[in-house]
Amino acid sequence: MNNYLTWAEKTISDFSAENINSLYNEGFLFTREHLGSMYQTRSLRIDLKKFKLTSENKRILKKTDSLQLVTCNLPYSNYSWEIGKLGKDFYETKFGLKTFSANKIKELLTTKYNFNKLFVYEIGNSPIGYCICHENNELLHYCYPFYHLSSIIYQYNPDTGLGMMLRAIIYAQEQGKKYIYLGSAKDEAAKYKLQFAGLEWFDGKEWKTDLEELKNILKL
Repeated sequence: MNNYLTWAEKTISDFSAENINSLYNEGFLFTREHLGSMYQTRSLRIDLKKFKLTSENKRILKKTDSLQLVTCNLPYSNYSWEIGKLGKDFYETKFGLKTFSANKIKELLTTKYNFNKLFVYEIGNSPIGYCICHENNELLHYCYPFYHLSSIIYQYNPDTGLGMMLRAIIYAQEQGKKYIYLGSAKDEAAKYKLQFAGLEWFDGKEWKTDLEELKNILKL
């Protein structure tokens, strides 16, 4: 957990939606460390009753209009080594060596773990991106996204990441979820997550909506 802003850690054995919803409401998020592992952080979420598309959101959707979202249950029966390599290469390119191993991605996708949904993003019938998620009756945690940064077949679009996230937000809203969680806000790298209507952040004690206060903390 060294790369995360962590205020507290715990391991749960009660995987009921009621318990998970309560802990997420206290600023905890599932991690990839081991089964049941959670950490408390400066969590970000969107109150989906307050979410509506901005002009910028609409621009991103239009620029990524070829993206199609397919939701799959975990464990994922169509796992292949190419998916693990794609995730490993993505995280190494973005965040450095040994950030996320192909073996860990395989473990998350093929065993009973903390995550139960895989979002597959396709152009035509070709998968070009994925996001490992946790979903229940109340929330969606959009957790570990990865996608092609370059390939002979896939023409890289710099708006792909935001296009994927926006489709997940819209999906969560259409499914009647109360919140979608977008991970944490550790530093200025989280800036792209602050553009959505209905955004809230956890300060260690309560949820806040003052984005100027958060930007000051992140020094944006």
